[in-house]
Amino acid sequence: MTLIIRDQLINPPTWFASFRDLTLYCNIFLHDAVVIESDDPDPYYRWMRPRGGMDFVEDFVRPGAEDGVHLDIESNFPRTVITDRIAPENVHRLIAKIQFCRGLG
Repeated sequence: MTLIIRDQLINPPTWFASFRDLTLYCNIFLHDAVVIESDDPDPYYRWMRPRGGMDFVEDFVRPGAEDGVHLDIESNFPRTVITDRIAPENVHRLIAKIQFCRGLG
């Protein structure tokens, strides 16, 4: 399965450590391919790479180009988990919702 994270969820109020925790868990334990959905990936890649943000992220994709579970700020696709941030207080809830959406496919 693929987890597609909207690029806006990399920005604050997201905690970058929580972003890494979420991508680590989904990649290692759920065996998901994690990708970032973005129209302009260059600034995100340049910011994430030196901070270890690409360690569990495979690539960047254009919006709508990949099928899978979406983590987004709004519901644009089926199997979308909606959130306004990735933070310590919601990582476990996001993982549970991602696991639930994986079962719908």
